[in-house]
Amino acid sequence: MSDHSIRLRFGIQCPVVKIAKSAFLVVFLAFAAACGGGSMGSGGGGGGGSNTNSTTVTISKTTRGTFSVAMSTSFQPAEWDNQFFTLNPAATATLGNLGAHHIRLQGVSHGVPQTTSSTWDFSTLDAIAEPVLSLGDQSPEFQIAVAPAFMYDTNQNFLDPTYQQFAAYAQDLVRYYNVAGGFTAADGTHASPSGLPINWWGIYNEPNFNNLTATQYTQLYNAVVPAMQTVDSSLKFAAVELGDYAGLANQFLPAFASGVTAHVDVLATHFYSTCNQQDTDSTVFATVPGFASEVGDIYTQLHTNPALAAVPVWVTENNVNADYEGANGMSTCNPGQTFVTDTRGSSPFFAAWRPYVFSQLGKAGVHALYHWDFDADKQYGEVDYNTAALQLSYWVDYWLGQMFPANAGSQVLQYTSSNDADLETLPVLNGDGSVVVMVTNHAVNAPTTDNNGPGTFSIVNLDLSSLGTFTSGSWLVIDKDTSVTDGPSATTVTPAAQMTINLNGYAVGILALKP
Repeated sequence: MSDHSIRLRFGIQCPVVKIAKSAFLVVFLAFAAACGGGSMGSGGGGGGGSNTNSTTVTISKTTRGTFSVAMSTSFQPAEWDNQFFTLNPAATATLGNLGAHHIRLQGVSHGVPQTTSSTWDFSTLDAIAEPVLSLGDQSPEFQIAVAPAFMYDTNQNFLDPTYQQFAAYAQDLVRYYNVAGGFTAADGTHASPSGLPINWWGIYNEPNFNNLTATQYTQLYNAVVPAMQTVDSSLKFAAVELGDYAGLANQFLPAFASGVTAHVDVLATHFYSTCNQQDTDSTVFATVPGFASEVGDIYTQLHTNPALAAVPVWVTENNVNADYEGANGMSTCNPGQTFVTDTRGSSPFFAAWRPYVFSQLGKAGVHALYHWDFDADKQYGEVDYNTAALQLSYWVDYWLGQMFPANAGSQVLQYTSSNDADLETLPVLNGDGSVVVMVTNHAVNAPTTDNNGPGTFSIVNLDLSSLGTFTSGSWLVIDKDTSVTDGPSATTVTPAAQMTINLNGYAVGILALKP
């Protein structure tokens, strides 16, 4: 997101901006072996709504394509974000434990380090970027989201239509991180304190919502990427970072696919389910299959250019709701409507929504899924900005990364389900012969009214008989009973040909079987 983007999502006009953090400053598992079967469940006590669903899922040993989704997260270095690691120095361990791949850095406002044509100030950017550089894979993706303010006119159009001025700015960013001694400007020498390089770069943010036509963006990309490569030829590039909703890929990408001459490593896009807290759970869940369809359209456009045919798709922003609080406490996406924090971004609803998204996007061929964003509030964050307290969303993303590592050589197993409408099933066969079966219960109790509702109780009968035998198994569930402080615990189970899963409301259950 950036502070001047306009999104339209599924017919909802939605100006989207990163929520200003200054605003938020003011299993139990039972297993029983009998007759060759086993039963696994999520906790009791209150649970889903009054409705109960019973579903049969039969998993085949036949595979139908690869599955490789790297989980990641995001930061937005800016004056409302830059105190996070100062306030919460221990949060570096929390972030490191998440195991995020190529953590995304999107500097905006004071996080854009060139302040005038002759002066630079990296302090806001460094406060977030430097700790991130030392964590995880030590290979963040730096999205050059916007140009320095002096490069635009009053309508946010580039003053230089050749984009050479912007390209020179991008070159200096590369020198700051990747060249020993940095670079020298009129106000002195500037070099990253850590000396750690950044190899992945995203070129601009949501050009379709930020005053660039597809042709203009292609011209910008073709100017900026080769200029950056003259500083460091080893760089990798994420192109477009589309502000996406149904149909946009087919509108924006043809001109890019036919006109791009610079190197592309990844085509990036962004998905949110809503920009209106008043949308029902049913409405929000219904958007998810559209994400997968849009990814299919992206690949169709990439395949029109042989040079782009092997380029993977990354989803570099994803969350439930893109709205934020505007003036006088009003919704920015819905003028005249009071803003209400959409806690579905961290409630048990998220334990069903994000795994549903993960499964659908992975089956569609997405290679990376980024949470927006790490340090925020209950609508956006995996942890709280002020305290770094964990939220349920952290554990959902952590366990998706742990149970479905991107380098596991996974193949999706074919299956049949008697209730695909309410349950998302993701069975994969890994390269080591292990099998992981994820079942996500996104069944809504009262479809016309529930907003952050309880979901329904679902009984899932798994037929695993075609997969052969396994020596050990584990079961993990994330739902309303999961400890936000400690997260869920995987429990040992005995594999069987027939196994039963009980999911108590909005939940995800993950069964892992070892040969």
